[in-house]
Amino acid sequence: MTTPPAPRTGPLLEINNLTKRFGGVVALDAITFSIDEGDIIGLIGPNGAGKTTLFNCVTGVLRPNAGQVRFGRQTMESVVGLAPHEIVECGIARTFQNIRVFAGMSVLENVLVGTYPRTQTGLLGAALGTASARHEQRWAHDRAMGLLELVGLHERAEESAAALPFGWQRRLEIARALASDPALLFLDEPAAGLNPVEKQRLLELISQLRANGLTILLIEHDMQVVMPMSDRVVVLDYGKKIAEGSPKVIQQDARVIEAYLGAPRA
Repeated sequence: MTTPPAPRTGPLLEINNLTKRFGGVVALDAITFSIDEGDIIGLIGPNGAGKTTLFNCVTGVLRPNAGQVRFGRQTMESVVGLAPHEIVECGIARTFQNIRVFAGMSVLENVLVGTYPRTQTGLLGAALGTASARHEQRWAHDRAMGLLELVGLHERAEESAAALPFGWQRRLEIARALASDPALLFLDEPAAGLNPVEKQRLLELISQLRANGLTILLIEHDMQVVMPMSDRVVVLDYGKKIAEGSPKVIQQDARVIEAYLGAPRA
């Protein structure tokens, strides 16, 4: 009987000296930090600090000018240079600052799109209705409905995604990202535009995702969301990492207070 390999220890994601320039503007200046499996990491900073640029570099939307990004559930591999869909296949999924639901599709169809990276049937198999294609269709439907139940949208599965209220579209986008079965989920300002009740529901959902073993990197301006949820917080300002530590340490860091309050800089 073969002994299963021991679980890998160490970071799930390593970002080393990540640098991105737009002409003469340095949007990311040698950013380095790592994310351990099962953690929730908050990524904060004033507008223009480079948070979304970092997301885009890690998820393949942008190509960094320098530095390395390594990710792995079992062994660590570089993801720099991979296309966005290839990075999703590796196990990293994301949501966006501006909601991107497919307005012409139903709620269920939006989540079914997210299952595509985990299916194997080609166009011919789907067209012929092979046994494997039917099996995958059942799997995708069951997974999508399970995720809609997780986010509280299963009773609205057949409704148009465009007809959902703003807060529910946020939850739909999270469900679609989860459909690819990621090990690491990037949430880009998921609380933006939500009312207090919706924010509380979001906190409960993130807590549940963590309890299910998901690792999360969270961009968020609302400190009442990011601080209670995060194991560790990374702070960017003008493309530089100015602080990293526990929420309590970050809240007392003079550089962070200066960055947010706009105090005079020496």
